[in-house]
Amino acid sequence: MSRRRALAPLVFALLALALVLPASASAARTVSVTADATLKVANDSARLSFGVSKERRTRGAALRAASAKLRAVIAAVQQVPGVGPGDVRTGRITFRKASRGKQNVYRASAGIGVTLHQPNEAGELVSVAIAAGATGVSGPSFFVGDTEAAEASALAAAFQKAKARAAVLAAQAGAALGPALQIDEGEGATFEPQFTGADKEESVSTSPAPPPTKPGSSTVSATVHVVFELL
Repeated sequence: MSRRRALAPLVFALLALALVLPASASAARTVSVTADATLKVANDSARLSFGVSKERRTRGAALRAASAKLRAVIAAVQQVPGVGPGDVRTGRITFRKASRGKQNVYRASAGIGVTLHQPNEAGELVSVAIAAGATGVSGPSFFVGDTEAAEASALAAAFQKAKARAAVLAAQAGAALGPALQIDEGEGATFEPQFTGADKEESVSTSPAPPPTKPGSSTVSATVHVVFELL
């Protein structure tokens, strides 16, 4: 019994401390702010598509002719700066029966998609592909390839904006701004790529000089919700 009596004050002290701690934590003053930021980011990549079509009297001959021409186009575009391994992918192969006077022929069509990591070379890529035998061109469509870095920059800008707003509110409340206690990202970063107006496939039959291309920029937006402590 004497031992229980000796422990009783310690038990009561621990219970009192457990009750006091949440009360003091709930009494802490905070300020919650939401901020968003939109940045312009230079487009560092481009997408283009090239097609070839060949007509022959049989399906097999048409396929062989189109395949040979497509291989030539692939070999040519892979020599353009900014086109690396894995940046060329083949697309669908289609056949169509057609009439040329009283004779029936078969047209075989095939294509490739190309990702270009030096978008300033888009015009040169088009010229090279046409010279190698491409009969259809679609693009270029410019975009931001390094999305992680762009999103990080937008999030950092949004946080700094939130911090500046919170500092203004803290000053109005007669307090100093403390550390961030909670940070929540909004709906995630969003990208608005540049519209080129040139995504339709166009047929070509000659090898033109490289057309002028300007990659331009895209915009990336991010939102953050931050809770700061007031000191």
